[in-house]
Amino acid sequence: MLCQSCGKNNASVHVTQIVNGEKTEVYLCEACAREKGEIIDFPWEGKFPLHQFFSGFMGLVPHGGGGTAKKAASSGLQCSACGLTHAQFGQIGRFGCSRCYEAFGEALIPLFRRLHGNPKHMGKIPARAGADVKIKKEIERLRQELQKKIAEEAFEEAAQIRDEIRRLESGGRRLGGGSFEQR
Repeated sequence: MLCQSCGKNNASVHVTQIVNGEKTEVYLCEACAREKGEIIDFPWEGKFPLHQFFSGFMGLVPHGGGGTAKKAASSGLQCSACGLTHAQFGQIGRFGCSRCYEAFGEALIPLFRRLHGNPKHMGKIPARAGADVKIKKEIERLRQELQKKIAEEAFEEAAQIRDEIRRLESGGRRLGGGSFEQR
């Protein structure tokens, strides 16, 4: 498609404007778009690609100025399925296959912790599924607590926790003060 302004060059910029509910679309070449102020230059564009962002988070640093990256403490991890190394992942910023996550699992925990603040997803629970998910999480928490009490040989407390787990699993729900009511 030719530029709708000059009619000479190929259009490479698509501008959509909505003014007073009326939509206008214009296709311009780069020169005409710059002239009309439709192109915004980002000074960092091309100078800091996404893969370098991940490299920085993973502790990979530029090596020898040749664009390759070297891990400060080389991990030597490699995916057995696609052959991608941990250092290559840091350079390109994406996995080679679905099994890379398993291959680099432990090495990714610090990356997730720096990116998200936590290695485990801590998102919101949808309202419709909320009650069931909360009960499952509570049961899991209680099971961990139960194992801890058994290891400590606090059998009376362990029995109370066991009974609480059974009530939750059988459809009981917690009332205020730790008591339960059957549904």
